[in-house]
Amino acid sequence: MSVRLENPPRPADVGMTPRASSGWAALAGVVSVAAFLASAEIVALATGPGGSPLFGVGSAAIDLAPAAVKNLMVSLFGTGDKVALFVLMGVLLVVITAGAGVLEWRRPPGGKVVFGLGGVIALVAVLTRADGSSIDGAPTAVGTLVSLLVLTTLMTRLRRWTTSSAPGWAAATEPSPPLRGEGMERRGFLTMAVAVGVVSALAGTGARIVNATKADVRALRDALRLPKPAVAADPVPAGASLDVDGITPYVTPTGDFYRIDTALQVPSIDPADWSLRIHGLIDREVTITFDELLALPLEEHYATLSCVSNEVGGDLIGTALWLGHPIRTLLGRAGPAADADMVLSTSSDGFTAGTPLDVLLDDGTDAILAVGMNGEPLPQQHGFPVRMVVPGLFGYVSATKWVVDLEVTRFADAEGYWTPRGWDALGPVKLESRIDTPKAGASVDAGTVPIAGVAWHPHTGVSRVEVRIDGGEWVEAELADSVSADTWVQWVHRWDAASGDHTVQVRATGADGVTQSESPLPPAPNGAEGWDEHTFSVR
Repeated sequence: MSVRLENPPRPADVGMTPRASSGWAALAGVVSVAAFLASAEIVALATGPGGSPLFGVGSAAIDLAPAAVKNLMVSLFGTGDKVALFVLMGVLLVVITAGAGVLEWRRPPGGKVVFGLGGVIALVAVLTRADGSSIDGAPTAVGTLVSLLVLTTLMTRLRRWTTSSAPGWAAATEPSPPLRGEGMERRGFLTMAVAVGVVSALAGTGARIVNATKADVRALRDALRLPKPAVAADPVPAGASLDVDGITPYVTPTGDFYRIDTALQVPSIDPADWSLRIHGLIDREVTITFDELLALPLEEHYATLSCVSNEVGGDLIGTALWLGHPIRTLLGRAGPAADADMVLSTSSDGFTAGTPLDVLLDDGTDAILAVGMNGEPLPQQHGFPVRMVVPGLFGYVSATKWVVDLEVTRFADAEGYWTPRGWDALGPVKLESRIDTPKAGASVDAGTVPIAGVAWHPHTGVSRVEVRIDGGEWVEAELADSVSADTWVQWVHRWDAASGDHTVQVRATGADGVTQSESPLPPAPNGAEGWDEHTFSVR
């Protein structure tokens, strides 16, 4: 004779507390998203690394984020902005999917709806990438199905566990499916949750490493031998580097060169597949391959590049030796129209920059399609195989990495990536100076203290640097030599320091006679202004 309970226990009525059951449901949601990411990465082993939903969503977030948010990220994290974004995305994923698990537990199928919508959003993000293809959507589609299956299965096991822990559950007859006892049901849920979580972590991480390796062109870069330049750079004068501890090197080591761009996943381009198209308002379209570019006369030039997001005293700036072919000769071959005034450059990942045409055509501006940096092929993260280098302009309007397209157009008809986001369209680099040593907050010994740093005004040059201590008179600092006006210059003032706390300020005057303004301005919309200032103590 069977006995039935008139009111079968609900999750809120069972022996397990509502808080505990919600916690396990949240775990189920997190494990499900881990399964989503892992299965997507595994499928991407077959379809290609471009299908990773994590990078697709991250790239979309960068494109859609308000300019103020991007500026804040760069200001807070500098060149670590992408790592910070991944950490933030990870935290948000955990919070959202944990909430989806609780929602599925309390109000099914709410959690499945959240996962389904998330999959659709990720799919759209992947398929709308500039370098995306239809096959790139497969990893996200499979990952979404896997996550829904895992979430459904874990929730079923959790409900069986909670039901089995309810007082009097054994009196229920003909349960479907049959309950095996609280201990067994608990082990069933926990075993699956742990197993799926561990397998997802291991398999997903392994697949991500393999995908990253497949997207790495270091072997191709290392095998590349660049031709000798037809025009070699002027040698760096012996007097360009001051003998001061803590001062920035005149030439920035490649590994220390700043990197600010919108690429979450660095583009991977085989030089054999690279080509550059020049089109738009021109007499004739020009297409050039990598081998054809290397066969042209290449020139070496030292140039200082800087990011418009650089704060006063910031380090988003560096000087390198660049090797490439003048852009003006290729544009000359194409024959720009008389009413054209801008070149819209596009990278392989869809980033665009609008550069004034007259700057690129100027015989006195060493604007090049660069293939080399500091005597070696470009590193992948700095634009391999080809990028633009244009002295005198901030990178956001000129230094397009992984460049594949140049469209001759007009500022009235086209905009680069950052212009509609509130940044100036022209982007000339401003006159700036920076204190490298003593560091702010440092403590130094009394006696002769070198106050030193760098100053720059690319394509114009720096004629004078002055320092002021504790609000006193301005004193002219010693300027080092430099290769050209396109690079920064080191400076030093050797001060007979007295004990106590002191504040030092610096300002520079350009070769055009203009002196830095004291009034502070933020980086947006066209570069920071103001005097760098350090306070330190002398013991």
